[in-house]
Amino acid sequence: MSIALSVNLNKIALIRNSRAGNYPDVTAHGRVCLDAGAQGLTVHPRPDQRHIRPQDVREIAQLVKEYAGTEFNIEGNPFAEPLGTYPGLLALVEETRPHQCTLVPDTQQQLTSDHGFDLKADGERLVPILEQLQSWGVRVSLFMDPDLEQIRLAQQLGADRIELYTGPFAEAYAQQDPELGNLYQRYVDAAELARSLGLGINAGHDLNLENMTLFRNLPGLQEVSIGHALTVDALRMGLEQTVKAYLDLCKTG
Repeated sequence: MSIALSVNLNKIALIRNSRAGNYPDVTAHGRVCLDAGAQGLTVHPRPDQRHIRPQDVREIAQLVKEYAGTEFNIEGNPFAEPLGTYPGLLALVEETRPHQCTLVPDTQQQLTSDHGFDLKADGERLVPILEQLQSWGVRVSLFMDPDLEQIRLAQQLGADRIELYTGPFAEAYAQQDPELGNLYQRYVDAAELARSLGLGINAGHDLNLENMTLFRNLPGLQEVSIGHALTVDALRMGLEQTVKAYLDLCKTG
């Protein structure tokens, strides 16, 4: 068995956007990742287009079609309004038809995603969005904290998968927090509940070559989305070798 690695290309786009032009080419770097064996590519377009732009989404959607069995995952806030040339998350999904859409409750003001959905507050609004996405043949994953009550609500709403937000785990691991074991157990409990409810399990945010040695053991983990750390590691190791290093960590059993 192995965990699927979906490489998040946002940081490549962020570097490109620091200058005029198309250097580095985001799609070309996505091709390097797929040639190295990554099972998928992830993008998280935001209305302010701070990194991934709508045209990147279109080009990467076409790239992934060249690689049989490879998946394209678009992340984003379904409630964010269109802005300028950003048409909105659902419009991009309808146009490009990714294999998976990961819904994330981030806001324009957030530097990065830093919490999962509160489905008591947002669940009712999400139901028609889930139904629309699924009618297009798109698998829906909800970005979630390891909260058992919230995970039960995700299943009741009709989600196909959850993506466990791993930021707190990564921080505790880096700081060698004595409570790391208890925190990791929360993720284990969440994963076991999700599996019992028929939900698929993804994970992402600040996972890296060090903390994946533990997190890869999570029961039922199917996919990890990794971008920031992978991009930083590529500065030292090269992109191809970095992807292969992460793929080695994703081998289990």
